[in-house]
Amino acid sequence: MRKLTLSIVFAFACSFSSFAFQNMEQVEIKTQQITKEVYLLQGAGGNIGILTGPDGVFMIDDQFAALSDKLIAAIATISEQPVRFLVNTHHHGDHTGGNENFDDQGALILAHENVRERLKEKATDSTAGIPVITFNDQLSLHINANDVMVLHVHKAHTDGDALVYLPQSNVLHTGDTFFNGMFPYIDLSSGGSVDGDIEAAEKGLSIINEKTKIIPGHGDLASYEDYSNYLSMLKSIRENVQKKINEGATEEEIALDESLTSEFYTDQEASEFFINGEKIRRTFYNSLKK
Repeated sequence: MRKLTLSIVFAFACSFSSFAFQNMEQVEIKTQQITKEVYLLQGAGGNIGILTGPDGVFMIDDQFAALSDKLIAAIATISEQPVRFLVNTHHHGDHTGGNENFDDQGALILAHENVRERLKEKATDSTAGIPVITFNDQLSLHINANDVMVLHVHKAHTDGDALVYLPQSNVLHTGDTFFNGMFPYIDLSSGGSVDGDIEAAEKGLSIINEKTKIIPGHGDLASYEDYSNYLSMLKSIRENVQKKINEGATEEEIALDESLTSEFYTDQEASEFFINGEKIRRTFYNSLKK
């Protein structure tokens, strides 16, 4: 499997480090047209999906607050319409940091109920940027000639993840339930789990087809094959780690056993990832032991 590009490594450094907030002026927003009406925006943090049309811009995630002006400028180059709808795929700051700014711009923010609760916990003296429309299992929107499906996948990357499918455009945004070209970050402290992440990929693959364009939470635009390979990787690592757990291996023994994951990325290759080989093996151990 291919190594991360420098841009992806930088995005992860920005996403999960306080260093990010010192470098936002250097970040450039890259715009990639996927279909006539759907675009991928990449800067620092999670990938953004944009659905354009006469009903206004439908936006999926919004990265960091410091990038909102740059994102608004980038969106203005592809649509004269304002951002009217904003969906958060989960609560992490590299996907929701711009909520308050887009709220101020008049966007209606939507998310799973758990996302609203987690963002409320972080809020100080303002409800700005908190989702005003929430759902439990599924939400449907009919905008810009798409019957948009927002589907909750439980205890995957977190406890509030959503897949966003644009059926007429045939584009799926997976949020952080899919990391393309790298080991995933499964946030056990926020309700994520290995089994849930696997089920999320199975759910996503079940609603799309081989021609679907897939926007992962992080990494390059993906194909059906990329997504399938990701699912196979998760299942294989789960099987390998579970076998060692059944044999009585400790967390430390599993964490140091490169053979459990090297079929996909060696520890040297994974040293460039946000989640390296040792971290992913510890994640699988701790999730499966639960």
